[in-house]
Amino acid sequence: MRSEEHASQPTYHDETGAPPTDEIESGQLLDFRPGIQVELTALAALGFSKPLIAKLAGLSRQNGTTVEAELLACGDVREDAYYGAIARLLRLPFVSSLDPALVVILPSTDAQLTRPTIVRIAHRNKAQEIAIVPEAARLSQIAATLATLPLVGRDLVITTPSAIRESVWKADAARRIRETTNTLFEQRPLLSARVVLAGHQGFYGGSFLTTLACLLLIAPIDTLLALHIVLSLTYFSTLCLRLSAMIRQTLVAPERVPVAPPFGPLPRYTILVALYREEDMAEQLVASLKRLDWPASLLDIKFVCEIDDRQTIEALKVLEPGPQFEIVEVPAYGPRTKPKALTYALKGARGEFTAIYDAEDRPHPLQLREAYRRFRAAPSELACLQAPLIITNARESWLSALFSLEYAALFRGLLPMLGRMNMPLPLGGTSNHFRTSALIAAGGWDPYNVTEDADLGMRLYRLGFTADVMRHQTLEDAPLSIKVWTSQRSRWFKGWLQTWLVLMRDPARLIGEIGIKPFCVIQLLVGGMLLSSLLHPLILVFLGVGFSAMLRAPIDTLPLEVVGLFAIDFTNILGSYLIFLGLGIGSMTDHEKRLVGRRWVAVPLYWMMTSFAAWKALRELRTKPFHWSKTPHMPRRKES
Repeated sequence: MRSEEHASQPTYHDETGAPPTDEIESGQLLDFRPGIQVELTALAALGFSKPLIAKLAGLSRQNGTTVEAELLACGDVREDAYYGAIARLLRLPFVSSLDPALVVILPSTDAQLTRPTIVRIAHRNKAQEIAIVPEAARLSQIAATLATLPLVGRDLVITTPSAIRESVWKADAARRIRETTNTLFEQRPLLSARVVLAGHQGFYGGSFLTTLACLLLIAPIDTLLALHIVLSLTYFSTLCLRLSAMIRQTLVAPERVPVAPPFGPLPRYTILVALYREEDMAEQLVASLKRLDWPASLLDIKFVCEIDDRQTIEALKVLEPGPQFEIVEVPAYGPRTKPKALTYALKGARGEFTAIYDAEDRPHPLQLREAYRRFRAAPSELACLQAPLIITNARESWLSALFSLEYAALFRGLLPMLGRMNMPLPLGGTSNHFRTSALIAAGGWDPYNVTEDADLGMRLYRLGFTADVMRHQTLEDAPLSIKVWTSQRSRWFKGWLQTWLVLMRDPARLIGEIGIKPFCVIQLLVGGMLLSSLLHPLILVFLGVGFSAMLRAPIDTLPLEVVGLFAIDFTNILGSYLIFLGLGIGSMTDHEKRLVGRRWVAVPLYWMMTSFAAWKALRELRTKPFHWSKTPHMPRRKES
């Protein structure tokens, strides 16, 4: 079938509604899978040509799907044309869209988001109707039933899977968005960032600050010295974690993870992309996702858009990306954050695995294949795989160059080490691949945490799951504007602060859940990273004061503690810069190094900007904790 006209003249040859069989009794169409001949017969009755059916049957056998699924995914047949032909064949009314206000809400209605087959329509001025999506394999059975019991068809109408999903999303949206926003807080309040600072945390924090103020008044010199020692050693300890990653990168050859080949039919894969004001990115995004090497019939790609972002929604609709794509409109309720939108869309995820991408992402075509093989070869505790993010516009400015160094150090230096050590993994905000069941068991993303990726990585570990990294990359562009970079970075820091406060609601419980070693790693990863960013200017001040004191006093009269603290401060500052560069450059290809060039000399300025963003985040945590600072994106014109 190549057009709607071909499907408009289906014919049954006997009174029982049984389709003809002479058209499919050939070596070309014969298929010995159980029940497949019934489906082939039905498609022949709908007027599809034998060569097309044979081609689709081959894809069905290869992908472990139905022939009907391959037909609808191939792009040659419109969904409404196909089901319209079925309606004519069965002599039933066809409706291409359903009024959400008339959909009857039942406890099982949400199931129609993942397997749309039937909904009840309650009309105001006539009897209720049942809208169904018949399967090709059951057409002969339905036709025979209607021929025998014609009254059965009186209240039936034929519709499409898309029409059912769209109407169900909208019909009960108010209840669903309330659950999305509140479930994690109501069921697991200790894991939710909805309460920024728990009462006992505020008490202990206030007590500490009061005690510190009193000590500064009573013994200022001794207190400042003790504070200097504690802060410097804390700063130094955070460097040691990255130093170990750099040493491992230099001395240890990369491990080749054994990957078993996939067996059996491929599973369905869900891809979620949260979008807001991204109309300019629509065409590039769709093209990138279409390059993924995965059968279209087994892809469930959802563009998750805010309901009032009509520009992005219309830009996506104009592209008509294909039947594997779906637009999910998120109602305006609660915090307007990416994690809330993703968790809302998760209710409709149909895949065994779920991947997350951002609007600007260009994932490697084989990324889904690698993730699937890794999951199949690993125990069920492996809940997430993080793909490395690589910056491609490092040549365009010193800011993007240093951003690319930072990403290389994190995604190809630090995270691989943590994964091999089976330690908690702070996920990146994109290119995460999940077992959908584990993601649902963890409660999805926290709608109130503005760095939802890191929070989810910690929560998965607390619940007994693990995460690791993969090899096939995703390409991104770094911000080129200092204003955009600062806004994005302060949001990340704010989310890290939220994550640390959630983790430290009950430290004893956290240690009991994950053990003392992972607890210490979390403190270095989350708390240490925050503290080092906040303290960087202060360490510079300490270094300057120590250097001034050493210049004024004779060497033989210098107190040992002054020399020791100066050495630690000097190590902290120099180590910050050298480890940042060493871990980043050591993770890069020669091509990436050429793109960065000599812009690495701006590392001290980059660290001061990072500290400014951290202090900005600390202020925003008090004034607007759940505000999501949107990072604007522009289409990529040319790969570097």
